[in-house]
Amino acid sequence: MAESEKPHEKRSQSSDRTAIGASAANVEHAGKRQRSSVVDADFNNLSAAFENPLSDIPREQLLQDVETFCSKHNLMDYLDSFKKGALIAQRPHEANSIPELTQEDRDILTREHTHRWHQPWTLYYLVVMCSLAAAVQGMDETVNNGAQALYLKQLGLTDTNRFSTNMQDNLTGLVVGAPYLCCAILGCWLTEPMNKLFARRGTIFISCFIAAVASIWEGVANSWVNLFLARFVLGLGIGPKSSTVPVYSAECAPAPIRGALVMMWQMWTAFGIMLGNIMGVAFGGLSEDLGWRLMLGSTVVLPIIVCAQVYLCPESPRWYIQHNHPEKAFRSFQRLRHCDLQAARDTYYTYVGVELERHALKGKNLFTQFVELFTIPRNRRAALASWIVMFGQQFCGVNVIAYYSTTIFIDSGYSTTDALLASMGTGILNWVFALPAVFTIDRWGRRVLLLFTFPFLCITLLWTGFSFWIKNNKAKVGMVTTGMYLFECFYSPGEGPVPFTYSAEAFPVTHRDVGMSFATATTWCFNFILSFSWPHLLSAFKAQGAFAWYGAWCLILWVLILLFVPETKALTLEELDQVFGVSTRKHMSYQMKNAIWHFRVCVLRQKLEPLPPFYRRAEKLNEA
Repeated sequence: MAESEKPHEKRSQSSDRTAIGASAANVEHAGKRQRSSVVDADFNNLSAAFENPLSDIPREQLLQDVETFCSKHNLMDYLDSFKKGALIAQRPHEANSIPELTQEDRDILTREHTHRWHQPWTLYYLVVMCSLAAAVQGMDETVNNGAQALYLKQLGLTDTNRFSTNMQDNLTGLVVGAPYLCCAILGCWLTEPMNKLFARRGTIFISCFIAAVASIWEGVANSWVNLFLARFVLGLGIGPKSSTVPVYSAECAPAPIRGALVMMWQMWTAFGIMLGNIMGVAFGGLSEDLGWRLMLGSTVVLPIIVCAQVYLCPESPRWYIQHNHPEKAFRSFQRLRHCDLQAARDTYYTYVGVELERHALKGKNLFTQFVELFTIPRNRRAALASWIVMFGQQFCGVNVIAYYSTTIFIDSGYSTTDALLASMGTGILNWVFALPAVFTIDRWGRRVLLLFTFPFLCITLLWTGFSFWIKNNKAKVGMVTTGMYLFECFYSPGEGPVPFTYSAEAFPVTHRDVGMSFATATTWCFNFILSFSWPHLLSAFKAQGAFAWYGAWCLILWVLILLFVPETKALTLEELDQVFGVSTRKHMSYQMKNAIWHFRVCVLRQKLEPLPPFYRRAEKLNEA
């Protein structure tokens, strides 16, 4: 594989389109070993085109293109706004020098940056809806935590006359992990066709409706088979929603606050996790047969609220443009922006970007795009890095606590009621410590957060597991609780928010949808494996060995992140191509030297010259 060794110069718009066509031709042969530097150069030129597809168009040509666009899509009543919007999009940092703009226009553009959170109420209504959809996700994941402490006995899964110990473990893991099995094999892969047929709002509505129906089904299940089927169907409400909601909010949000709004997904998922644990406490004092049914059935409320809200929000403007309705996209942007100038600017800029994507993906189906995730070096490195962080989100052991904390607390010496209360504490900490990530993920970086928190995840897991050797019951209970609580404190600002954010930005625009489907399928696949295997680990290795198993994985993941996960914070599309264009061997070599340098400086207190910055040298580090 070859990668360019020179910085790429900007081309004219026609040259960019030529590069796009060349890229498409080259990708058809990407599986072959004989690649010339043209392939990767073309992909970098493609990203350069996406960086600002309007930047090199002559002014007169741009205005003519805008007039043609407005005439074709019945937007001539807004021609003046579209012309000014296109000029602003072409030179966003020089907008004040555009003579066509009035002082009012300039004031509006200035306020976009000086008053970033002053947005139309429709946008905030949309954010509330997306946040509730995230809370649905969290509740669906953890409400089973307290319920399983009751329904395992009620449905006969602990009956030694019917099932052997090994079979009990199999059935418990299967029932608990059923939604995530469905997500991995079916739910996540339905995201693309559902979005194509039903749009973003329709996909969210359908997935929440399925989640509501599955919640009622869970609450009235009369056998473990029935409960398994209900929870499996629940996966159809989890998978598409987990991929669609972050994309929907990103496509509707204005650029200055897009990152913060996309981060709301993880923060309010953590809030839903807390609500799920609270439901365990709320209904834990009732009769056993009624308590677990109300716990599982309580998750019907939030998805119904989302279903009632979602069609009051505007559809994604990008989706409208992808389906050849720019005039409807403009209507959506009018509801999501303060004035027609902003709506016209964002509509036209999005339209040009989508047309570039359409040209780049011409003749390619979903399978072809999926294959290109692994046959194109730049995509393959992004897929590997995303796979590691998504795998790490599960095999750091977090969902052992999310799904089994109540039974773990009972095993450590708690009563059922106290165990439900202690589990609620894990949910509260998970949400509270997710809040700092909103401020640190862009300041410290994704990679730094992961490298800093993973050693502490390992320590707290070992702390929790080894505490089961303590003979004094009160001391054991206290140590187990402290270990699990500290784990949540270090998980929430690191492996909690990073994976979805990282995966959403690592893939190039042309492969982002299929890349996100691959990433989310990865996390749900290993979510199921963790859910299914935990009872077996406890039986085979006891709590000490089971927690140590995931503690060891935290150390392995720290090494994998060090070697294979580049930093992506605050990088443009072209810069990301340069970062992921560096060969894996070069990246590993530098990061090993960097780790040794930090050890010598921070631990051995040696005075050393700083290493040269790595990513600024991306072009020089590319190799065949």
